[in-house]
Amino acid sequence: MRVPFIKMHGLGNDFVVLDRRKDDWPAMTAKAARALADRRTGVGCDQLILLEKSERADFRMRIFNSDGGEVEACGNAARAVALLHGDPARVETDGGIIALSPANSGASVDMGSPRFDWDEIPLGYAMDASAMPVGWSEGKDTLEAPMAVNVGNPHAVFFVDDANAVDLAAIGPMIENDPVFPERVNVNVASVAGESHLRLHVWERGAGLTRACGTGACATGVAAIRKGLVQSPVTVTLPGGDLVIKWQQGGSITMTGPAAEAFRGEFEWGDFA
Repeated sequence: MRVPFIKMHGLGNDFVVLDRRKDDWPAMTAKAARALADRRTGVGCDQLILLEKSERADFRMRIFNSDGGEVEACGNAARAVALLHGDPARVETDGGIIALSPANSGASVDMGSPRFDWDEIPLGYAMDASAMPVGWSEGKDTLEAPMAVNVGNPHAVFFVDDANAVDLAAIGPMIENDPVFPERVNVNVASVAGESHLRLHVWERGAGLTRACGTGACATGVAAIRKGLVQSPVTVTLPGGDLVIKWQQGGSITMTGPAAEAFRGEFEWGDFA
């Protein structure tokens, strides 16, 4: 069975998009998602995106990380899907319903309201999620007292003097898999570059280091605004480029940035199932 795909990316965070809104083919599995995401023997991507029919919204977006695990939200993928869809839409995700608006070779996405309570992140036990009383050390790096934020998926945000100086590839996996995060966590390391400017690196849960993370930019922007470190709207500079995050206390998050289609192709389902 031949299945068409669209290869897309948002600031270098790349996706294989499968549109199942009209066509019917076998259900996605963790094994198939891992195989398709493999950069040597598959199509290759950070996340596999599956579009399906929805009874609650215009359509549903499911997200599989490169390790095969299904996750709740992906901001860069939301912008890519907005570009592909071509019209404003309400989209069902496992993290809630989001609103997409294509614009200027990319999109603005209403990501919904952030959550800050320990049990909404979730954390393993009750604690102050605005400055978690925990820390981790690996090599020369020590990261302490993150703010935990849920923006459809869980994030731990650390503010440091120089985000570029932290070996996130070494310390990120340790934090992601710490038992204090029962659903694992995305690890964000940021530094303030101006009154409305942040620099950010992200270790993504189930995907590792990526060139950009939309939900990471949202979580970090919100955390910095809430701490009074920057003013909204804030430009978040990631290795792949810039995203703009707008948020006011008690409101929803708006993320704006580019997305692009790279190419289209087909694969034989039986080779990956």
